[in-house]
Amino acid sequence: MPQDLDILHIAAIAFLVAAWATYAPLLGKFARGTLNTKLSIVRRRWIDLSMRRENRTFDAVMLGHIINSVAFFGSATLIVLAGIVGLFANAGHVHKLVSGLPFVAPMSLELFALKVMVVGLLLTISFFSFTYALRKFVYTVSLLGGLPEPEDNHPHQAELIAAAATVLSEAVRSFNSGIRGYYYSVSALFLFISPVSCIATTALVMIMLFYRQTSTRTARTIDGYVDALNRD
Repeated sequence: MPQDLDILHIAAIAFLVAAWATYAPLLGKFARGTLNTKLSIVRRRWIDLSMRRENRTFDAVMLGHIINSVAFFGSATLIVLAGIVGLFANAGHVHKLVSGLPFVAPMSLELFALKVMVVGLLLTISFFSFTYALRKFVYTVSLLGGLPEPEDNHPHQAELIAAAATVLSEAVRSFNSGIRGYYYSVSALFLFISPVSCIATTALVMIMLFYRQTSTRTARTIDGYVDALNRD
């Protein structure tokens, strides 16, 4: 345990973890859920329309584009993690370089390594979120491909549509979780400046994410779109 690890550092790390863990529940309680949750009805309609189409090339292209995006983020995160592992191999040298920066608070090598580990942990969780999202999108492709033809009049058509839409929404949820990990990893970088700056940045990140989910023009437009579908 680093000798210079004080209560303020512990509070900053705890606040960072708590902010990430409580983001979705708080958004659901105070803002009627995330945009991903609201868009679940849109995805269900998409799957419904896909089931009625004889040619589903359009749906395959859309899913393929999303899968490529998820794979890109997963690969990029893995490269960053490889860099962090390499940093540990030269921790002493990097610690001296970082300590020489005027805006970085003095710290022991052990505390420096702990802060790097926090950033690495957040990115590792993001990486697993991206890979899990990728698997879910692959499941969605299978479910979409297994939908019966329009003329089949399958007796469980509604259940099949709901199942495919649910898996698709869960895939997007995992992808969004990985993206949020990037935001909070940036907040964790401010630990190298000071615990107070990390707490302040984490709070700003959370406020920004809440704002984007509730008060932007995009969020309001999606709300109106979903409301219009619900009135249909």
